[in-house]
Amino acid sequence: MKKNNTAVIKAAGLLMAGALWMSAIPVQAMAAETEAQQTAGQTTQQTGEETAGESASEASARAGEIVVRTGYEHDPMENPKAAQDIIVNHDAVYGYSPSPLSTRLREFVDIIDWTNEAEVAEARDKRIQYYETEEVLYQMIETMIDEKKSVEEIARAVSQKRNELRLEAYIGDPDGLARVKKSNLDTYGNENGPTIEFLYEKYGSWEAVLQKALSTNPGMDACLGLYDDYYGLYNIEEKVQLKIAEDTVKTDTATGKKLYTVKKGDNLWNIAQTVYGDGTKWSDIYKANKEKLPDPGELTVGMELEIPEVK
Repeated sequence: MKKNNTAVIKAAGLLMAGALWMSAIPVQAMAAETEAQQTAGQTTQQTGEETAGESASEASARAGEIVVRTGYEHDPMENPKAAQDIIVNHDAVYGYSPSPLSTRLREFVDIIDWTNEAEVAEARDKRIQYYETEEVLYQMIETMIDEKKSVEEIARAVSQKRNELRLEAYIGDPDGLARVKKSNLDTYGNENGPTIEFLYEKYGSWEAVLQKALSTNPGMDACLGLYDDYYGLYNIEEKVQLKIAEDTVKTDTATGKKLYTVKKGDNLWNIAQTVYGDGTKWSDIYKANKEKLPDPGELTVGMELEIPEVK
């Protein structure tokens, strides 16, 4: 069914605001096992006709016959963060579309017709406009990490710079600038935008404030033909995660175990988000600390949790 203009505008607005993170097509054929999983668990469109009761080996064999796709220098499916949010879709403009199983991208499964070049192009343009601003912030973050600045210092500087960039977008539009300043004042009590104190209160830690400043989504970038274009930014996110882990996770010199000290407002999800960059790994922390934490919801301030290595 053809999408109406309202739906397209809604999607473009979300993209521009940075509500999610977006991407484009692959460079190599998918491994047969990966294609089989996509076929059996998420969609049957990519491989054509499917026989009821088909075995995994048969699906895998069929997957190997799929036409080799080219276009990306870097394969999105080799990036775990991208792979969990997208499916291979040969009918899509860039060979991928959001997975209906994705927590972050499933609302975009139907908002955009991923086989429609005009709709995808509009969303792609909006995303590029957003990235033009975000790249400045990423460069600042990378420089400050290399300079050994603390997470708090980086979070403060990036938040201030983001406010400045948002106001600079209204240069030449005094009426628009006046409107946004009034909106900022009404919302944050500061005409320049959210203060660092507001952000710290909202997110609960400097680590969370910094993580919220990161706004790529390699899966969506793959769907929009942008995966190679912004591939370097994904590496910066990895550096940020290592920096956050370095500042929050300490190593016990006697046992060699990595430990995290619980702070006010913590829960296992946000701890996993802090140390791994993935809140869904909270259960790994819980399993490693079952003896001292019989109930995953009963954290106490000052408690030391072992942080296990995870894949």
